[in-house]
Amino acid sequence: MLKKNNLSPREIAWLCAFLISVPVSAGIHLLEKNWPTTGISFVLVLLGSYLLLHFVIQRFVNRKLKLIYKFIYQTKATKKQETYYKYVLPDKSLDEVTEEVEAWGEQQRNEIEMLRNNEQFRKEFLQNLSHEFKTPVFAIQGYIETLQNGALDEPETAHRFLEKAGKNIERLSNLIEDLDQISRLESGEVQLDKRNFFIQDLVREVFESFDLQAEKKHIHLGIKKGCESLIPVHADKDKIRQVLSNLVENSIKYSPEGAQVTASMYSVDENNVLVEISDEGIGISEENLPRIFERFFRTPEGRSRDVTGSGLGLAICKHIIEAHGHSMHVRSREAVGTSIGFTLDGRPQH
Repeated sequence: MLKKNNLSPREIAWLCAFLISVPVSAGIHLLEKNWPTTGISFVLVLLGSYLLLHFVIQRFVNRKLKLIYKFIYQTKATKKQETYYKYVLPDKSLDEVTEEVEAWGEQQRNEIEMLRNNEQFRKEFLQNLSHEFKTPVFAIQGYIETLQNGALDEPETAHRFLEKAGKNIERLSNLIEDLDQISRLESGEVQLDKRNFFIQDLVREVFESFDLQAEKKHIHLGIKKGCESLIPVHADKDKIRQVLSNLVENSIKYSPEGAQVTASMYSVDENNVLVEISDEGIGISEENLPRIFERFFRTPEGRSRDVTGSGLGLAICKHIIEAHGHSMHVRSREAVGTSIGFTLDGRPQH
């Protein structure tokens, strides 16, 4: 049975041949008034028309389809593709070919959209990089010009300006070091030194290193109740220390005085451990959540606060966790707080 919306070249040839043979046979019958002659004429015209039409349509359609597929692949056809053109394409309906071309078109649109997004990301990255470098460079330039214009004769002023210039040089140095680390992480140059340790012990070490910073804002650092039982993990301890340090430092920066910063650890299963650092800070809007691991990205709320840093910390954390074969996640609500977590291998390796 012919499907009106899904005809193959063979079915089109049969249909056209039938439509041709009917009036021709009818005309012959009117002239000859002989049914056997009419029947033979019908069969001969039907078969002859079918063979001719099928040959012409097949060649025409296949030539057009080959052009379409060669345009899609944009390469010289391989032996496999030539076999496909010769034996598979003739059996495909035009609707099937249309679906394949539409699927190719959708893939092209997705790739174009990805390129546009990458281009936008590149522009934003260069703008942010320029901003991060210009700020300390202009500051250093201003301090040096002031010193050259006579401030060197005033010891107290000279000392204060040199101290400020030194802090900006340190900021530049940290920025360059962070960029270098991201580059090495992305290229796979950083080798992980994995070993077994208890994640609670490392969290306590990180909390102790931020005691003074937390005390200034009366922020309490602690492990969530019920998460004190030691959980072993298998990871690069120094790299995970860096991740935890960045998360705790950010929690302190963006939390109000008297807030709580809490670490929680859970055995998800026998192979994975979940670690989260939660705070009671300013939170992150829903629209900005997907972007917080981008290089140099800061939320509008974060930019309005007087905080230091290269803006690369979370990007570095993401790369470190991904190098371990795991991923990071974030949950946040504005004016309530933020929880950033990651998973690690939980089964001790021997």
